[in-house]
Amino acid sequence: MDDPLLNESSAVRCDGVTVAFDQQVAVRQVDLLVQRGEIVSLIGPSGCGKTTLLRAMAGLQSVTKGTVTIDPPAVAKQGQIGFVFQSPALLPWATTLQNVTLPLELIGWGNAKERSERARDALASVQLSTVADRMPHQLSGGMKMRVSIARALVSEPKLLLLDEPFAALDDMLRNELGQLVLSLWEQQRFTAVMVTHNISESILLSNRIAVMRAGRLESVLQNPISWPRHPSQMRTTPFAEFLGVVSDRLRGEPAVVADGATERGLA
Repeated sequence: MDDPLLNESSAVRCDGVTVAFDQQVAVRQVDLLVQRGEIVSLIGPSGCGKTTLLRAMAGLQSVTKGTVTIDPPAVAKQGQIGFVFQSPALLPWATTLQNVTLPLELIGWGNAKERSERARDALASVQLSTVADRMPHQLSGGMKMRVSIARALVSEPKLLLLDEPFAALDDMLRNELGQLVLSLWEQQRFTAVMVTHNISESILLSNRIAVMRAGRLESVLQNPISWPRHPSQMRTTPFAEFLGVVSDRLRGEPAVVADGATERGLA
């Protein structure tokens, strides 16, 4: 049979996206284009609408006004959008392998043997081949998040959405998992949008950084830090300078854009 899983990444375009809950507006007229194969971070104060916008991209949140367009189209129910939540949210009664296999079962991909093989490959990609038969309570917090990433990528999505996936982890572990996401991105070149409060993390992992305040998209900054990315770059002068630029934007202050950094809205 034809494989319904497609490897081609998708662009995401938000045109005038507004999301309101009763009389409260969470996202206000956001225009943003996430280009195919790039990683964009959404950062901003708590309650500024980052996660709501991410959920709108996933089709998990209705849009009050405006449109979200994914090109080529990607549908979460068909395994074409992967979502990594703040909590790993693993099924406690299922093994690690069964948790990763679940998305393939839900979209009806392959037979049991094929699903198991693909899930084992996904676990291998996050360096967890040896824990396939363990239950979630037997895994560390970092392992659980690795399983969550493997589960999101097992269907080879066109679009990967991450909602503060490393927020509960210590700095060493979040750097390690950040490098893992970058390694997987280099192999698969999926399009990714990540919500984070951590400025250093957004700089280390992203092509561009979208700054939100009070539901609005304040600015989109092109990241000047060279590739490939490594945590050691956080100790360099260009990194520190760009961190200052992003920090100023987060505070709503005008900033002098660092050498190599450009500011764009729709681009």
